Amino acid sequence: MKTGQLLLAGGGALAAGAAGIAVGHLLPAVTTWRGLRCWALPSLAGVGRADHVALTFDDGPDPASTPAILDQLDRLGWRATFFVLGPMVRSAPSLAAELAARGHEVGVHGDEHRSHLQRTPGAIRDDVARARDSIAEATGVAPTWFRPPYGALSGGSLAAAHRLGLRPVLWTTWGRDWRAEATPSTVVADVAGGLRPGATVLLHDSDCTSAPDSWRATLGSLAPMAALFADRGLEVGPLAEHGVRAA
Repeated sequence: MKTGQLLLAGGGALAAGAAGIAVGHLLPAVTTWRGLRCWALPSLAGVGRADHVALTFDDGPDPASTPAILDQLDRLGWRATFFVLGPMVRSAPSLAAELAARGHEVGVHGDEHRSHLQRTPGAIRDDVARARDSIAEATGVAPTWFRPPYGALSGGSLAAAHRLGLRPVLWTTWGRDWRAEATPSTVVADVAGGLRPGATVLLHDSDCTSAPDSWRATLGSLAPMAALFADRGLEVGPLAEHGVRAA
C-alpha cells in the first residue's frame, strides 16, 4: 500500500474511532424519552414496587423553600429522596445535614446544573465527584443515587456513576413544577397523568434553576397529591424503599 493510501486509511480509522466515541457519549440520551425508558430500562426510569411511589426532589437544598417543604412532608408522614446541587450544599451545609437528620435520602444532582450532553467525560466525572464529596461532608452519609441535570444521561454520566459507586435513576412522572404557570392543581394533574405502578415522581424543592417562586406550586401540591396516592392505595417513600432493581 502506498504512503498516501496508508495516510488515508489511518485518517479513516481515526475518524471512525472519533465517531464511535461520540456515539457512545450521546447514545444514552435516548433515555430522555420517558415512555422508552420506562419500557426498555425500567430500573433506570425508577420503576419499583407496584404499591409504592418514590418521591424525589431536585435542585436544593434552598433555605428559601426547602424548610417549608420539609415541614409539609413531616405533616404528611412522608420521606423522600432529594437530589441536591453541590453549590447549594456548600452554601447551606446545615440544611443539607437536616435533610438526612429528618430521615430523607440525599442524592447527587451534580455540581454545575448543565446538560451532560454538552460536557466531556472528564468534566462530568470531576463535577459529579465534587458534588458527591460535598454531600458526604455535609451530611456524614455517602450518597447512593445520582440524577444528572435535566435527566440528560451521556456515556460520561454512566461512566462517572460507575466509577464513583452511584446508581443513576431518572423518573417515570413529573409535576412540571418548574414552570412560571405551574399551580398546585397543574402539578397534581401532571403527576397523575403519568402515574403508573412503581412510579418515581420528580418535583423541585428550589427555584434556583426554575421560574421564580415556582416552588410554591410544589408545596401547595403535596396535600392534594397525598389524596391522589391514598385513593390509589399507594405508599410514599424514598428510593431506598422503592424496590428498584439494580440496572
